Amino acid sequence: MTIPSASENISTTTEYDVAIVGGGAAGLSAATVLARSLRNVVVIDAGQPRNAPAAGAHNVLGQDGISPLDLLARGRAEATGYGAEIRPGTVVDAAGSVDDFTLRLSSDDVVKARRLILATGLVDELPDIPGVAELWGHDVLHCPYCHGYEVRGTRIVQIATSPMSAHQALMFRQLSEQVTVIAHDPAALSADDREHFTATGIDVVDARVERVRTRDDDGSARLDGVLLSDGGVVEADAVVVSPKFVVRGELYERLGGTLDEGPMGGLVGTGPMGETALPGVWAVGNTTTVHAMVTVAMGEGVSAGAAVNASLVMAELDDKVSALA
Repeated sequence: MTIPSASENISTTTEYDVAIVGGGAAGLSAATVLARSLRNVVVIDAGQPRNAPAAGAHNVLGQDGISPLDLLARGRAEATGYGAEIRPGTVVDAAGSVDDFTLRLSSDDVVKARRLILATGLVDELPDIPGVAELWGHDVLHCPYCHGYEVRGTRIVQIATSPMSAHQALMFRQLSEQVTVIAHDPAALSADDREHFTATGIDVVDARVERVRTRDDDGSARLDGVLLSDGGVVEADAVVVSPKFVVRGELYERLGGTLDEGPMGGLVGTGPMGETALPGVWAVGNTTTVHAMVTVAMGEGVSAGAAVNASLVMAELDDKVSALA
């Protein structure tokens, strides 16, 4: 057996007022509010932002089109500038209750905190169609508000795989007269959906998709049409798909919480300003809703940060009043 040196495999325990799990727009916004309130706060971030493949984040007032990674870099600089600490890593276990939470990191270090904010977000489970993952975030899209303007007036192809597909097609039809829906899963489209497509001038192709074709464009993979199982090709400048949104709710469940039922699975239910059913635990961003775009997530983070600080202020006040009794 090898005995580790003094600097190897030695776990450490650090205590904070607030621990935030997740360093995206929501988590960093909460951290900034708390740090500006002179709270001892740590953000634990695995470094896997959901929107990393996208070229730009949109509907961000004053910074529309900014690179998602640049936006996060600025957010980290602001949060740490006010005194927040950011730790790279993954939380693998969580336990405890209000005023005494314990988080174990993948490094085996331990973080203790009086309050927790869960900003772990969600995972996009893409349709199992070759080429979709490779082009995800630039030529393969899902949100008309995030990237629709950039493909306005072009040939947009929706691959229908879920009941959400018809709604997406209608939203993208607002942006282009050249929208085609491929009924990859015929059950995804109802008779009403097809009637709506006819009324709005959306073409429907009843076929299975073999793959989303790619071509090499100066070293980058770009869209080269949609290949059907019968050998036909549907020309496209953008492809729209319907991912399944899977919320990262494991830590909430480990703490004793129960996920609420959402449109695509479990969500962490919250009340005003992000407070959950577990005392001392808040949740923000895509952990609580599948519709939280960047600016919505930021706002939720600010609200939760303010609420957590107020919670600590009142707890400290109770301690001082009790000490006088």
